[in-house]
Amino acid sequence: MLAKSSTELVRQQNSSLVLTALRRHGPLSHTQLSEATRLSSATVSAITADLERHAVIGKNEQQAATGRGRPRVLFSQRRDCGFLIIVIVSSDSIQYSLVDYAGTLLDRFSEERREDGAQAFMGRMSAGLERVVARSGIGKDQVLLVSFSSKGLVSPTEPKLVWSPMLGTEPVDVRTVLGEGWRARAILNNETLLVAQALQQRQPQAVPALAAVSLGHSIGLGIAKARPGSEPEISAPNFGHMLHIPGGALCRCGARGCIEAYAGFYAVLRTAFEVPLDTIPAKIVPLPEVDKIAAQARQGQRMAGFAFRQAGVALGNGLSRLLSLHGHMPVFITGPGMRYYDLLARGVEEGLAQTHVVRLSGMPRLEVVADEPTLVFEGHLGLAFSIVDQDIIAQRAPVQAAAGE
Repeated sequence: MLAKSSTELVRQQNSSLVLTALRRHGPLSHTQLSEATRLSSATVSAITADLERHAVIGKNEQQAATGRGRPRVLFSQRRDCGFLIIVIVSSDSIQYSLVDYAGTLLDRFSEERREDGAQAFMGRMSAGLERVVARSGIGKDQVLLVSFSSKGLVSPTEPKLVWSPMLGTEPVDVRTVLGEGWRARAILNNETLLVAQALQQRQPQAVPALAAVSLGHSIGLGIAKARPGSEPEISAPNFGHMLHIPGGALCRCGARGCIEAYAGFYAVLRTAFEVPLDTIPAKIVPLPEVDKIAAQARQGQRMAGFAFRQAGVALGNGLSRLLSLHGHMPVFITGPGMRYYDLLARGVEEGLAQTHVVRLSGMPRLEVVADEPTLVFEGHLGLAFSIVDQDIIAQRAPVQAAAGE
C-alpha cells in the first residue's frame, strides 16, 4: 500500500511537470515535452495518454513548413476541460473575465463600483458572476475556479479581505459571493502580489528575488522569491501601512505616519496644497488632479515639487527596509503613479541611500513597468492555473489507484 502511494505521488508530480511545461511554452511535441520536463520518453507517453484519456489535454497535427514528411503531433490543453473566472476589484470598477482551460480570453466586461457596505458589494459581485455564465452560455459546474483580486490586506489562511481602502475593516469573504449551484473554488489575492507573480513569469532567466511596488491611491508591494524545483514564493507585505514617521500624517487606515500617508495620491495632494496633516484623507483622488500637480512640479512650483520629493523619500525609506530584511533585489515600479516617477526618483534614491545595506552594496536596480492591468491579469492566470492543474491531477488520483488494485 505504501509503495502504491509513493508511485501515485511520483505520477502526480510528473503529470504536474507536463502541464506546467505546456503552460509555459504552449503546444509541444512528445520530444519537446521530454526535453522540457527531463522525463523519459516512456514516462511522457504514459502521462500524456493518461491526460488525454481524462480529456485534460488533446493533440493535433502540424504539417512541416516544407509540406513534406509526416506531420508533427503537438500536445496542448483541452479548451473545454473547464473555465476560470477572474474578478479584478479596483477603486472605481469591477472587471470580470472568462477564460477557458487553454488560457483563451472568451469574454470580459466591467461594472461601476459604488461606495457602499460590504454586503451590497458582495451582492453585486454575485450578480456579476451570474452575468458571466449567462452571457457565455456555460454551466456553473463547468467553472473550475474563481480568482478575485483587490487592493488591501488579504488573510494569509483564507480568501478573505481583512482591510481595504474602500471598505475599511468590513471583512469580505469571497467564498460567500458564490451562491447556489457553484462548485468552483474561490481564491483571493492582493493585486500587487499578482504583479510580482507576473513579473517573475516574464523574466527570461530566473532571478533569486524581485519586488513590485504599485503607486497610486494605495501603495502596494509584492515580492517573488525563486524556490529551486518548485513554484516561486509570492507574498504581499502590508508595505503601504508600514510606519514611516511616528505620529506623522493621518493615513486612510486610521493610523498616523504610514508610508501611504506620504506617498499615496491623497498624500501628494495634501502636501502640495499644504493641508493640515490630521485632515481625514479622501478615499479617491481623480487622476487629472494629480496630473495638474505633476505639471506644476515640472514647471518648478515649489510645493508641488516638494510633494513628490517627499513621496519619493517615503518610498525609498520603505524599500531600504525591504532590502535590509530580504537582501538585494530588483525593484519594479508600476501602477498609475509610475507616470510621475521622474518627479519621485530623486527622493526614492535619497531614501534608499540612508540605509546601511545600500551604502555597502549599492543601489538596487529600479525599473518602471507600464500597463499594470495586464500584469495583474497575467498574475491571475499564473496562480489560478497552477492551482487548477494541481486540483485536476489530485482528483484523478483515486481513479488511478482503484484501477491499479
